[in-house]
Parts: sequence; structure tokens; C-alpha cells
Amino acid sequence: MSKKKEHKEEAQQEKQTEATAEEVTEDSQEVAQEKKDSQLEGLQKELESKQSAYMRLAAEYDNYRKRTTSEKASIYGDATAKAVNEILPVADSLEMALKSAENAPDEYKKGLELVCGQLLSALKKLNVEPFGEIGDEFNPELHNAVSKIDSEDLGENTLSMIFQKGYKTGDKIIRHAMVQVANCD
Repeated sequence: MSKKKEHKEEAQQEKQTEATAEEVTEDSQEVAQEKKDSQLEGLQKELESKQSAYMRLAAEYDNYRKRTTSEKASIYGDATAKAVNEILPVADSLEMALKSAENAPDEYKKGLELVCGQLLSALKKLNVEPFGEIGDEFNPELHNAVSKIDSEDLGENTLSMIFQKGYKTGDKIIRHAMVQVANCD
């Protein structure tokens, strides 16, 4: 019987050892799983941080690209306006010559008309447009009123005479038109 008892005791010890081994294995698996979970969580946070940094960098680059495009357009517009402003006295002189050439020979008048047309065509290619025609409504943002007259033929705040044409490129005024305004209050 003692062998049976020994065998039973050995069996119980084996069961206890197996149970202890299972507990140790379960504990070590739980610890390993917790470690993996914490590593995964850390990697996910790092990934989110990197993605956030990438998105900020992409947005910053997009803003930089838009800003430089806008600055280039502004610089081009300013340079065009400055160059055109230097040419405008020549355009004014050609217009005055054309007006005074009404009694001149036709060839002379046609030559002046061609030169004026070429100049206006060149300005148009630079997106420069003249403005200020007789009959237009007075706009203080576009026109510089140098005199006024009372006239029943023209409406209120109407341009009655143009002393100097105005020029603009897009919304930017290069030179205001110098005008006379009818019936100005």
C-alpha cells in the first residue's frame, strides 16, 4: 500500500506541479500580452504623432506654395504697372497728336492711328485697359475730378470731358483718369 500511497502522492504532486506550471504559464502569457499591448499602444501613439506632423507639414507646404504664387503675381502686377506708368506719357502724346491731326493729310493720320493701335494692343497683351469715356458715370475710385460744369444735356455725375485717360490692370489702378464732371453736387 505504501507504493500506492507514494504513487498517489506523486500523482498529486504532478497535478500541483502542472497546475503551478499552468498558472506560471498563464501569468507569463498575461505579462507578455500586457507588454505587447503597451508596445502596440506606444507604437500607435507614435504613428498618430508622425501622421499629425506629416499633415501639418503638408498644410504648411501648401500654404507656402499658395503664398509664393500670390506674391509672384503681385510682383508681376507691380512691375507691369511701374513699366506701363512710364509709357503712359507717350500714349498721351500720341493721342494728342492724333486729335490735332484732323486737318493733316490722310497718310499722316493713318500712321498715327496705326501707332496708337499698336500701343493699345501691346498694353492689352499686358492686361492693361484704358478707362474714362465721356458719358461714363463718375466713380471717385477710378476718376480724379479736376473741374465740374452744370449741364442739362448730361445726367448727374456724368463725365463731360476727359483730360487724361485712366489705366488699370485687373483691379489695380495704374493711373486715375483726370476728368470734368457734369452736374456734380
